[in-house]
Parts: sequence; structure tokens; C-alpha cells
Amino acid sequence: MPFDTIAQAAMVVRTVEDVTHEGQPARAVVASRDYPTGIDDLWNAITEKDRIPRWFAPVSGDLELGGRYQIKGNAGGTVTACTPPRSFALTWEFGGGMSWVEVELAEAGSDVTRLTLRHIAPLDDKSEEFWDRFGPGAVGVGWDLSLMGLGWHIETGESNERFAEETWALGDEGKAFATWSSDAWTAASIAYGTAEEAAKRAGASTTAFYTGAAAPE
Repeated sequence: MPFDTIAQAAMVVRTVEDVTHEGQPARAVVASRDYPTGIDDLWNAITEKDRIPRWFAPVSGDLELGGRYQIKGNAGGTVTACTPPRSFALTWEFGGGMSWVEVELAEAGSDVTRLTLRHIAPLDDKSEEFWDRFGPGAVGVGWDLSLMGLGWHIETGESNERFAEETWALGDEGKAFATWSSDAWTAASIAYGTAEEAAKRAGASTTAFYTGAAAPE
């Protein structure tokens, strides 16, 4: 990697919010960071099929309003909103469950664009059980890895080289990144109002999942 990956992790602002989705109470894990490029270029990087696999994963399907998409080895769903180059929203269907992802772009300075991602989950029994076990880091660490990969892609410019997250994440640098990210999401959970002991226990489970360490008792 040509840059400090822990410094990349520190660029993300992490929060947890109570929200309403389609008239129902829900919880959002929110990650936001700035990228040193214009809004049109960043929009292209996150929506163009030829660029997405360089920092994320191959995506098939129709990346347009109402279209169905499938991320290789991950979630699929439907694009439910799209306003280029400002925002899009989609369903996130994985493991028999349904959640939602919203992405917004905004100019944050000269050739600086802020990306804000919200991963929204319903407040049902299955989601609450998952939250109690892993907290916001369950999805947060994964999105941090993707946001860092996007930063790597933006810095490498027109290079066709791919950020191999699946192998990098298994090395010492990747595990250090996941641990730092998990701790940061634990802090966000505590700030949200989760009891400190419960937040730290869930954070330890998330760290173990991403690093292969022994899970807490």
C-alpha cells in the first residue's frame, strides 16, 4: 500500500443514529470521509462498473433506478433511488435479511468531496440479536475497508491495479486496520448510548471475526 492505512481509517467520522425508514423505527451505522477529488470523479468511481472492482468487488446487474444488482460473494438488491452525482440508495439483501444503504456526495472544498454512507437496519428481533452480539462494527469495519480501498483507488488515479482487500485483510497490516476500526466503532456505539461493557464485548467479537482471533467467552 502506498499510504498509511491507519491514517486512512482515522479519516472516517463514525456515528450511530436512530432513524425512521419507510415509516418504521430503524438504526443507522453512518460513516463519512473526504476524498481529494471532484464530485463527478468520485461519483464515477462508485457507480461505474469498470471502476468499482478496483476498490470494492465485481458488481453485476443494472446499476440504475429500479435495477437489480449483485455483488460477487456478497449482497444483492434493488437500486431504489439515484440522483447523479449526488446520491443513491439501495436495498441490501444478504443471508435472508433485508437492510438498506444510502450514499450521499457533497462538495467539501476545492476538489474535495465528502462521502457519507448510511447502513440502515430495522429494529426487529434478528437485527437486535446481531447488534447485541457484534454492535455497529459488524458492518462498520467492512465499510471502513471499502472506504479505505476507495481512497487507495483515488490516489492511484487511472491505474487498472486492483486493491485486493480479501488477501490484504488477512495480513498483519489488514488485521491492525480491522482492530483499529473495530475499536473506533466501539467508541461510536458508546457515544450512541450503548452501555460501555456491552459495547466493548460486542467490539471484541467483531475484532475476532475480522482478524481470526479467539472470540470472547
